Amino acid sequence: MPENPQAAQAPRAAQAPQHARGSAPGPAPSGDPGSGASLPVVDLGSYGPDFVADPYPYYAALRARGPVHRVRTPFGQEAWLIVGHEAVRTALADPRLGKDWSSAHLERVVDDRAPLFTNMLDVDPPHHTRLRKLVAKEFTPRRVEALRPRVQHLTDGLLDAMLAAPDGRADLVEALAFPLPMTVICELLGVPSMDRDAFRAWSRELVSPTGPEEVRAAVVAMSEYLAGLIETQRREPADGLLSALIRTSDEDGDQLSREELIGTAFLLLVAGHETTVGLISNGVRALLEHPDQLAALRADGGLLENAVEEMLRYDGPVETATWRCAAAPVELGGTVIPQGAPVLISLASASRDPQRFAAADDFDLTRDARGHVAFGHGIHFCLGAPLARLEGRIALRSLLDRCPGLALDTTAGALTWRSGLLMRGPERLPVRWTV
Repeated sequence: MPENPQAAQAPRAAQAPQHARGSAPGPAPSGDPGSGASLPVVDLGSYGPDFVADPYPYYAALRARGPVHRVRTPFGQEAWLIVGHEAVRTALADPRLGKDWSSAHLERVVDDRAPLFTNMLDVDPPHHTRLRKLVAKEFTPRRVEALRPRVQHLTDGLLDAMLAAPDGRADLVEALAFPLPMTVICELLGVPSMDRDAFRAWSRELVSPTGPEEVRAAVVAMSEYLAGLIETQRREPADGLLSALIRTSDEDGDQLSREELIGTAFLLLVAGHETTVGLISNGVRALLEHPDQLAALRADGGLLENAVEEMLRYDGPVETATWRCAAAPVELGGTVIPQGAPVLISLASASRDPQRFAAADDFDLTRDARGHVAFGHGIHFCLGAPLARLEGRIALRSLLDRCPGLALDTTAGALTWRSGLLMRGPERLPVRWTV
């Protein structure tokens, strides 16, 4: 699954900013370009709801000033933000921007030593290398491809239910974008269907937080639930991935510890559905807002694979990559990020960078979208990208085949968006079709 950011582990600032509407940042001030301390703090929270709904103009303005910025997030955390395709790829591959927070001395929302965070996303090599090796052997391309019939069957059932609506209207997030990847990953790991609503609530709190206490409660609840699920499958092994991870070992007999199993199950479950929800909902929204591209895709099914890549580039499900910490001073684009500084890397800004993609703000299914960073880059590149792509292609093709006249339902009111800088997508996506 994609090694997805966890909001619960972001460093916590002492006070949240005042929220007010504002414009994108203006020209850079004068000063020593090599001294990061001389940079002004850009208050992202001051941009208001426009930034949440459409952050791309704001990232474009920041790119014009340079690749590195000191920012305060809408939740009050101060960090260094990296923007632009070249700078983002460089930062994602830089081993100095890692997961060791010992030099930062920052208050954390939750204890990052909790078992939930003992996973490959939250550690550096060599620990990361060991964990990824143990998990990857249970998550091969062959096993992903074997899921195709099941993904198609689930998609067909969800569309059957959706299309039964007599008024020809539905919320695509609730009808398809959420339940498809959630069911797939829960079946893979062996999460009982009766527990999935609770799991969804915990997951959404961790990736789109509403407050520190709510985050802590979700961490405790999910940790206890996964510990119990693992013990159950240890006593009564099943055919799913979680039981396979319990049994798996390498040639030296190395196995995942109890804490590592909890952390790995958490990572696979959360990342295994949250990103695909955004891929489907953001991608369908982009199509419906560009009727010429929708018509082209309907006319030429051979565009499907490229269409999914353009959806990921144009409006991907992950806005910023995982929180990093500078283990040493890092110079990037003439600015030095100091040791111990928390760092955010903007995937969204990279995929709309005109230095890498011509007419980057245009949605064009025929463009060569290779090189986007929707699934990350470097050692934390998405382990489950093949599954996300498989689910996205099947969902999109089936939806277009079965829903003639598919369009946004403009009678349902304005879209609302998920909170935070991590996951990007609408809370709901009202659609209508020809009955």
